[in-house]
Amino acid sequence: MSGLVIILAWAIAAAFMAAYLTMVMGEVTYVTLADGRKEERKIPFLFKLLLPLCPNFYRFVKDEWVKADEKRLAQAGYDGLVSGREFVALKMMLLWVLPELWLYGAIKRRHKSIMRSLPFVLDLLTLSVEAGMDFVSALQRNCASRHMTPLNEELLRMTKEIQVGSSRKEALKHMSERVQEPNLRAFAFALIQADELGVPLGTVLRIQSEQLRSKRFDYAERMAAQVPTKMLGPLMLCIFPAVFIILLVPVLSNAFKGIF
Repeated sequence: MSGLVIILAWAIAAAFMAAYLTMVMGEVTYVTLADGRKEERKIPFLFKLLLPLCPNFYRFVKDEWVKADEKRLAQAGYDGLVSGREFVALKMMLLWVLPELWLYGAIKRRHKSIMRSLPFVLDLLTLSVEAGMDFVSALQRNCASRHMTPLNEELLRMTKEIQVGSSRKEALKHMSERVQEPNLRAFAFALIQADELGVPLGTVLRIQSEQLRSKRFDYAERMAAQVPTKMLGPLMLCIFPAVFIILLVPVLSNAFKGIF
């Protein structure tokens, strides 16, 4: 009888565990954008599974670790979804490496997306400003007319900061410090300088757009120049051994015929 009870208890526990895992796998995680919209963010299944256990590790977490990771989570676009304290706790449970690799990859992908989108967005802003539209209205029009990319998310957040009372200089500085993407920082710094020196905004936007396109062209040329070097490894590992085997098989075949 006791054996049957134990088996039944294990079966119930397994059923609850399966239900919990199914719920976690099906859970969709969102961040709330500056205008209240929800945007999906993917979190690794293992992170979702361990997040409820994070409070057990909070007493071991140092405040300086939390502040550093909160900044990096903001760079990756996960601020408000995973807190810095939770992320440090996840690193403790997973021995640091896996969460760090995930966050590094998330930041790199977001920065790459911003770098690709920025020249086109600058063109739209330039046309709007030169047509007589003010900067904030141009930003709002850009964010409303295009799908929500990482760059548009940051521009929307900056727009909301300006609307609630921050100066354009402060909002640009906050965006630059939050994102830490070199091209976006250069764009923000150029606009801040334009405000301080009284340079027409349309002129600055056009110059920034041209410079970014030049950078992207140079980057594409560097990547193309690296292709032959990158192909050398697969060539050595795959093609040369195959050629060697093709040439060697007839020789070995004739040698074995002579022996046998």
